[in-house]
Amino acid sequence: MIILNLQDIKGSYDLMLGLGSWCGPSLNLRRHNWRRFSFPLDWMISNSIADVTRLLRNRFSGFMDLQNLQRTDGYAHFLDDGVAIFPEEGGTEPVNAHFIHDMHYNIISVHDFPIIPNVDWTVMYPSYKEKLNQRITRFFEKIENSPSVLFIRWGAATPEEAIELKTTLSELVNGSFNILLLQPLDELKGVIDMNWTIDGICSVQVPLDNPNDEAVWDYVLSGLSITNFWT
Repeated sequence: MIILNLQDIKGSYDLMLGLGSWCGPSLNLRRHNWRRFSFPLDWMISNSIADVTRLLRNRFSGFMDLQNLQRTDGYAHFLDDGVAIFPEEGGTEPVNAHFIHDMHYNIISVHDFPIIPNVDWTVMYPSYKEKLNQRITRFFEKIENSPSVLFIRWGAATPEEAIELKTTLSELVNGSFNILLLQPLDELKGVIDMNWTIDGICSVQVPLDNPNDEAVWDYVLSGLSITNFWT
């Protein structure tokens, strides 16, 4: 019986990237200087791992197509690959962005469509879609050609859902890969290995109440490093 815990996935990878469910994986990979590229799900909300698996299985077909999009309640800062954009006329507060919901895949763009007075959000769609398509192309290029990959996702997942994700990724990745799942749990203190017996998948429980806690992320990511394969 294989039990894959945190200590078992330590080591060097040629590529490390986030698969949602929010910006946390990408932010913390960048903080450790391990984020080498921009990918499609870096700055989105993807609450359902099953929807992410479906998206990957479909090779992003139809993802964020205009006819599937709807503006929804909420706003966040407008970012350029994770960096806040400030008004051209100056100011101390970044520009805000609309929440744009892909109704087909149930994934929300939260940082890509700036709120501009008297300007509809769709005006920015062509440039956004061009950038997204570049990230999708890059995603497949890098995961297909990296000898070793670590995928990181923050969010709830059952063993069955994780296996579905692994099965789908195995059809896309030519090299070896592991999946690291951070599953938030209310009132938890510290990080707990879940002792799953699924080859290639490590799942840990992390505190729900402070997803930005760098101490938690540093504990989970300790012992990892990235090679110079893509430099």
